Amino acid sequence: MPKISKKIALFTDSVIARMSRVANECGAINLAEGFPDFPPPLAMRQRLSEAALDGPHQYGLEDGAANLRQAMADCRQMFTGQTIDPEREIVVTCGGTEALMTAMMAVVDPGDKVILFSPFYEAYATDALLCGAEPIYVSLRGDDYTFDGDELEAAFKQHPKAIFLCNPSNPCGKVFSREELLTIAAMSEKYDTFVVVDEVYEHIVYAPTVYTYFSTLPGMYERTISCGSLSKTYSITGWRLGYVFAAPAVAEAIKQLHVYLTISAPRPLQEAAVVGLKFDRSYYEGLQAMYTKKRDFVMKRLDEIGISHNVPQGAFYMLVDIGGYGYDDDEAFCRDLAAKVGVALVPASSFFVEPVRHLARLQFAVRDETLAAAMERLEKISILQK
Repeated sequence: MPKISKKIALFTDSVIARMSRVANECGAINLAEGFPDFPPPLAMRQRLSEAALDGPHQYGLEDGAANLRQAMADCRQMFTGQTIDPEREIVVTCGGTEALMTAMMAVVDPGDKVILFSPFYEAYATDALLCGAEPIYVSLRGDDYTFDGDELEAAFKQHPKAIFLCNPSNPCGKVFSREELLTIAAMSEKYDTFVVVDEVYEHIVYAPTVYTYFSTLPGMYERTISCGSLSKTYSITGWRLGYVFAAPAVAEAIKQLHVYLTISAPRPLQEAAVVGLKFDRSYYEGLQAMYTKKRDFVMKRLDEIGISHNVPQGAFYMLVDIGGYGYDDDEAFCRDLAAKVGVALVPASSFFVEPVRHLARLQFAVRDETLAAAMERLEKISILQK
């Protein structure tokens, strides 16, 4: 038999998906894979039911249904004040994963360099390697996961083609401050670099933190590629609806790639998504209130149990300290936690380029009763002490 592509040797399977399988095998509560375990808004489900019966069922426009792109542009304007051309500056993709991959493919050539902050969502490094790019890692340090300006500029001095920014961040829940973003903006302009921003958690931000859209910073619109997904905002991770906002030339390049990768996003689901994008601000205020309650509950319970953690400013993840249980291997710890305690987390080494073995990622986008049951189980975590 001929050999498979050498690209496959560049990466492993998804550690997040691996731990989700472990959770299923052990009957553990899955706080590993970041997806809401509660349904989307009723109005969206009702519209989907109608579309399932009446259509549309065939291919749609490659860049997305016109009414969905218009709804995206209107929603974007509500939060950023920017006027987006739905005909030339939006591409609807099959999930945020495709949005990020096509963005990488559109701007990166083999041999180019890209900057990634560590910790990072596992797909970023894989996307770079599949495109033949060389990642340059910049560490996020301290309790607030901030970067060192000199280290960042040293990375920019290597003349990367793009910098990838997850804001709010998966896995640590960091939200980059306006001052930090202005530093990145100044360097991206100085060294003529694209800025690809993963904004999938843009609407999950905790007071008093304020979210700044990178594309709204002075002079940044033309060089910013804003990638996102409707998955987390509307609890529809299985619908696979993502998007890219970009200047016309970049959007056109991404559209061409998208056509050859997936042709178009699922048409009936696009129709149902329009309903959600037309919600007013009260929906997003409710979303923030719901996740704030979940975050605060988890932090309080972890404090009571004696498990140290960071304080996320956004998204629905936090990093918990597992270093005091005598394990050298964080994945082995997480497997034992699932099997013996009944709670599944993700070993955080999969998110860091640094040798981090003392952290695990916990996601709290689940029903309140599920969270309560998980915290009750974690009260037994001391049985893992070696």
